[in-house]
Amino acid sequence: MGLFGKKPLKIGLIGLGKIAVDQHIPSIRANKSLELVAGCSPRARPEGVKAYDDMDAMLAAHPEIEAIAICTPPQIRHEIAKAVIATGRHVFLEKPPAATLGEAEAIKTLAAAKGVSLLASWHSRFAPAVEATRKWVSERPIKSITIHWKENVRQWHPGQAWIFEPGGMGVFDPGINSLSILTRILKDAVMVKGANLHIPVNCDAPIQVEMDMQTEAGFPIRAEYDFLQTGVQTWSIYVESAAGEKLTLSMGGTELEIDGKTLIKEKEAEYSGLYAHFYNLIQKKESDADFSPLRIVADAMLLGKRIAAPEYIE
Repeated sequence: MGLFGKKPLKIGLIGLGKIAVDQHIPSIRANKSLELVAGCSPRARPEGVKAYDDMDAMLAAHPEIEAIAICTPPQIRHEIAKAVIATGRHVFLEKPPAATLGEAEAIKTLAAAKGVSLLASWHSRFAPAVEATRKWVSERPIKSITIHWKENVRQWHPGQAWIFEPGGMGVFDPGINSLSILTRILKDAVMVKGANLHIPVNCDAPIQVEMDMQTEAGFPIRAEYDFLQTGVQTWSIYVESAAGEKLTLSMGGTELEIDGKTLIKEKEAEYSGLYAHFYNLIQKKESDADFSPLRIVADAMLLGKRIAAPEYIE
């Protein structure tokens, strides 16, 4: 039995690739309030998962499924989410929620009309040091914020050509994690003022980005994203207060340092928090569909200067 003696929420997965195997499957199985019933994918067949070629086959075999997590590339999420919602099932959207802001808003409208819960998942908001950072930022005037989010695409997205195709977002696919944290820790809106988008000549999405933003309160935010980082991978946000205090949120939000003193250093457990949140939303008949990180990416793509970069070779 699940939480408070209730039967576990029965979940299906659409998309059984790396993110499903690394995060979704183990997180669902570790939560007693959830039950992974089956998944579907044209090709992938993870060990221990009842797998079908498509959603229709999965739901025909398992009509008891109550909620579905969509773990596909973002370019096809809108049509899949539309089909899932039409069946009356709750929806968990892997990040980014869709290929465009318009598609994301359409999914939100469909879910509300059907009365199902929708979670636009921003897993980095559930990193262990994010809420402490949010509290610290809320208690003092801020002078500036700098983001360095740099990783090796060949290590984290091997063979995933979709990430450089239209709608794949390129380096913004990991970079949007930093924006999900940014929009969580700040109460003011964040506006893009300019960006340099370095796009390989054989790709449609950037491999490196330098972006300048500003809050409604007026302080600057600088973000630097790099998909060609070698050696140590960097997922850090640096905050300086008007009084000169310095906060560093690093390792994707798992470590917090203030004025040189480490206050939090914990292991990543973001998806367990996400699935607990999804379960609670369904129990309360609520949704959580914040698209502010995706809006920042859309604004950057609209305002950004496109710069030709060397050909990308896997």
